Amino acid sequence: MAGVERIDGGPRSVVVVGAGIVGLSTAWFLQERGVEVTVVDRTGVAAGASWGNAGWIAPGLAIPLNEPSVLRYGLRSLLNPTAPLHVPMSPDPRLWAFLARFAANCRWPSWNRAVRSNLPLNDECLEAFDVLTENGVQAPTIDSPITAAFQSQKQAQGLLRELERMAEAGQAVRHVALDTDQVRAEVPLVSPAITSGVRIEGQRYLDPGRFVRALADAVAARGATFHTTEVVDVRTHGTGVTVLAASGDDVSADAVVVATGAWLSRLARRWGVRVPVRAGRGYSFTVPTDQPVTGPVYLPEARVACTPYQGALRVAGTMEFRDPDAQGVPARLAGLIASAEPLLDGVRWRDRTDVWVGPRPVTPDGRPVVGEVRPPNVYVAGGHGMWGMVHGPVTGRLLAEQVTTGKQPAALRDFDPLR
Repeated sequence: MAGVERIDGGPRSVVVVGAGIVGLSTAWFLQERGVEVTVVDRTGVAAGASWGNAGWIAPGLAIPLNEPSVLRYGLRSLLNPTAPLHVPMSPDPRLWAFLARFAANCRWPSWNRAVRSNLPLNDECLEAFDVLTENGVQAPTIDSPITAAFQSQKQAQGLLRELERMAEAGQAVRHVALDTDQVRAEVPLVSPAITSGVRIEGQRYLDPGRFVRALADAVAARGATFHTTEVVDVRTHGTGVTVLAASGDDVSADAVVVATGAWLSRLARRWGVRVPVRAGRGYSFTVPTDQPVTGPVYLPEARVACTPYQGALRVAGTMEFRDPDAQGVPARLAGLIASAEPLLDGVRWRDRTDVWVGPRPVTPDGRPVVGEVRPPNVYVAGGHGMWGMVHGPVTGRLLAEQVTTGKQPAALRDFDPLR
C-alpha cells in the first residue's frame, strides 16, 4: 500500500482473532502501518456485542462499572432475576472469584484510577472514528446529545454528582440540567412520569452492526483474509506464531492479536494474564414508535439505553453475569421492558424485533487488558465492558502502534494485561 508507515524489524504479518469492533479496528490500523492481516472469528463479523449494543459513541458517559453504588445495588438485587444487574446463584468458582475482585475494586480510589486511565481513550475516540470514516469505512457516525430522563430531580442529582466526580478525576463532560418542559421538548417520547433530565453534549451514535460490517469490508478491501473457525490454541516458535483452528485451517504469522471479547480469558489466562474477563451480558431489541426519535435517550434508573435505529428504536440494557454462550433468560427481557415501559409513550412494545442477548467483556477493576503478554509476539485486547464500541477504534490504533514499534504507548500503560 502506498504511503503506509511500517517500522523496520516489526511484524510483517499478524493474525487478528476476533471480528468485533476491537479486533477489526486493530486490523485496520495494522494495515495502515503496512502489515498483512488475517482475521479469524468463530462465528463471523459483528456476531457478538459489536452487533447488539446501543450504538452510543459516548465518551461523556464512559463511566467505569466499579462504582461503589453498583456494589450496593448488586447486593440488594442478588436474588431478583429481573433486576437490571443480576448475578445468578451458580457454583462456578471462577465467577465468584471474579465477583470478589470486582467487589474489592468498588471503591472510590479504584474507580478514580479507572476514570483517569480511560481519559486518553475518551479524548481520542471520536478522532479515531473520523480516521476510519474518512478513509474508506462506509458507515456514518451521527452527532447528537444524549438526553438522560428522570422521574424526579433527586434522581437527576445522582447523575449530576457522577458527572462532577468524572470532572474531578479529569474527565470534564459538557452537560445541561433540564426541567420538565425542557426534557419533553428534547424527547417528546417520554411519558408524564418524567419530570427532569440532563442533556450530555458532544456525543454521537451509530448503527453498530452496519458500522462493524463496513469496517470489515474496508479491511477486506485492503487485502485481509477472513476465516470463520474456532481458535483452540496459539503456539509460538522461532519465526512467529501459529494459530491452531478447530477446522484444521491453521494460520501462521509473525504475531497474533487476540480480541475475543468475553471469551478472552479462555486463551489469555495461559499467558500470564491474571486480570479475568467475564461476560456481563446485555439484552436488546428493536421497537417501532409512533413518532420519530431524534437522538439517544438514557433512562438511568432503569439502566436502559435507547437509540434511533433503522427508523425505529433500539432498546438495550441489563448486566447479567452468566456464561457468555448461555441462552437468553425470558425474565430478564421482561424485566427490561417492565422498567422502560412506564417511562416512554408511543412505543409499540409488543411489536419488538431483533431480540438479542450477548456478552460484554468486563474486568474487575474497570480497566481493559490491552498489550503484549508472555510469550512475545502475542497480544490481547478486550475487557472494555459496556464501552467497547466507544473505545474500539482508538484501542486498535494504539495497539497497532505497539505491535509495529515494540513500544508500549503511554495511554496503554494502565491497561497492561500483565498488571
